[in-house]
Amino acid sequence: MITERTGLPLSVGISGANMHDSQALEPLVRGIPPIRSRRGPRRRRPAKLHGDKGYDYNHLRRWLRSRGIRHRIARKGIESSTRLGRHRWTIERTMAWLAGCRRPHRRYERKAEHFLAFTSIACTLICYHRLAK
Repeated sequence: MITERTGLPLSVGISGANMHDSQALEPLVRGIPPIRSRRGPRRRRPAKLHGDKGYDYNHLRRWLRSRGIRHRIARKGIESSTRLGRHRWTIERTMAWLAGCRRPHRRYERKAEHFLAFTSIACTLICYHRLAK
């Protein structure tokens, strides 16, 4: 899941339990819809991406750089993940909001398409409740 700074989900995807998180980064970033801006054309990419040590790969850094996305990814063995805690809590809070929805939390559906549909509905409800305040 990719969220904006306040925790609203921008892109959602599901994968198998044996798939590494770094393999899902490119499809999630490509899945971000165009965002309306006050001036100029619609933004098709985020300005900055924060990630933990699970995304510390040179090919991901190069791919983000080629798309014009500034990255802030903790490096393995060099930096601690504590500095990313300021940005990580928004993802954790959004995941807690998602866990509050019963169907995606328990995974009642056997088919991946159905599970993705219910997860998308839950994210839509999260956005609605957050924006209605």
